[in-house]
Amino acid sequence: MDGMRFIKMHGLGNDFVIVDGRAGPPALDGDAVRALSDRRRGIGFDQLIVMAPPSAPGADAAFAVLNADGSAAEACGNAARCVAGLLMDELGRDVVHIETASRRLEARREASGVRIDMGAPVFDWRRIPLAAEADTDRLALAADGLEGPAAVNMGNPHAVFLVDDAEAVDLARIGPRLEQDPIFPERANIGVAALVGPDRLRVRVWERGAGLTPACGTGACAAAVVAHRRGLCGRRVETVLDGGSLEIAWSEDDRVLMTGAFAYSFRGRLPP
Repeated sequence: MDGMRFIKMHGLGNDFVIVDGRAGPPALDGDAVRALSDRRRGIGFDQLIVMAPPSAPGADAAFAVLNADGSAAEACGNAARCVAGLLMDELGRDVVHIETASRRLEARREASGVRIDMGAPVFDWRRIPLAAEADTDRLALAADGLEGPAAVNMGNPHAVFLVDDAEAVDLARIGPRLEQDPIFPERANIGVAALVGPDRLRVRVWERGAGLTPACGTGACAAAVVAHRRGLCGRRVETVLDGGSLEIAWSEDDRVLMTGAFAYSFRGRLPP
């Protein structure tokens, strides 16, 4: 691991350390990831992103996601924008295709950042996944007066509570318990969303394996889809997260398009 190069990037404050494993997988185990994620003793990040060679023709690269606690995640929308922007700058192109553990994504450079085609939302309980058959539009899950969240998979599992005031929810307290509720065999991201204007949602997310995050791309997608299905907004919405806004559009052909900014923070080498 000594001397391995990395790039620190973020999407609306959701921050990542990106290492290039396209020439060979880096020797990073769970202990190393947890040490590097420490914001006082390490570099600090929500997720470690490992780029890898693509497995399918037509893709430009693949990437894997490791949470700050060392666990793996299937997808990360903000990381996808960062990796896409990195590849666009590297390849000199405005369109790239990237693979995650769960989906292949198309990314396109826009004036406001990068637009990612996140694919179709999944509502089948087996594929979220849930531990048993349930109505994914209203789960029998409750905490602190919140109840009946909708479950959706946007490349990773989400439970979204629609609330009157997203700021009033003590997400830091209830998030860890709900994330690990037995109904979620692979844990879940826990979000709250409130309608704050026409086609405008305030969204906050407790991210599985990382905790409260300034922004969660897949969480914004999940909230927009759930709010539209409940009749609160149209198919195109602005989702306002702690770190900034993402535009989410759920197309008539069932594709969820996420558009937002990404940024470079710094480059360096990993310490031994």
